[in-house]
Amino acid sequence: MTIRVPVVERILSANDQLAVANRAQLDAAGVFSVNLMASPGAGKTSLITGTIQALQGELRIGAADGDLASSLDADRVAALGVPAVQINTGGTCHLDAAMFQGALSCLPLGQLDLLIVENVGNLVCPAAFQLGTHRSVLIASVPEGDDKPYKYPPMYRGVDALVLNKIDVLDAFDFDVDYFQRGVQALNPDLAFFPLSCKSGAGIEAWLEWLRAEVRAYKERRDVPGNSGTDH
Repeated sequence: MTIRVPVVERILSANDQLAVANRAQLDAAGVFSVNLMASPGAGKTSLITGTIQALQGELRIGAADGDLASSLDADRVAALGVPAVQINTGGTCHLDAAMFQGALSCLPLGQLDLLIVENVGNLVCPAAFQLGTHRSVLIASVPEGDDKPYKYPPMYRGVDALVLNKIDVLDAFDFDVDYFQRGVQALNPDLAFFPLSCKSGAGIEAWLEWLRAEVRAYKERRDVPGNSGTDH
């Protein structure tokens, strides 16, 4: 008789328990957090630095940057004068709750309003591992092609917002925005959608306003007696 051990389920269950603890730590400090996911080169770091530059006078922002190796992304963010920690995964293709927990211990959470997490560039594994952040955001980009929602449904299904970056080069690529959106809507009809260009700045104000509103709503929920601010 063969006995099968559900290893993957146990790993994910342990990860989810740590994610709950991470969320509790963030809520105790009153820090709203966003997990940014994307394929390599989609523009995660560019969106983070542009967001920090736009909101730095309004919100106290920190960042946790995940990558296989190096500290290039965290260095770029830290150069803007905000707390940043690099998470090197040592070859793992995603961040998990344990890695994020380690990063939280290195950040001055009591001095932050918003924590932006840059996940490892990958359209598969990050979707399965909760970190404990309050929102998950996927960044797609025009050069990747308009078929990604059809090829990577778990990633598109599990996020709260979608950024389509590099719309400044739409004319140079055979990218059908309507086809792309139909694929997204079939998987996740309620998500917020932000077509923009980190390079030109086109469309970025809508993204910033969404982020402002999310932080504001989180703070308002925390001000209600007996409410920690957590909503899902």
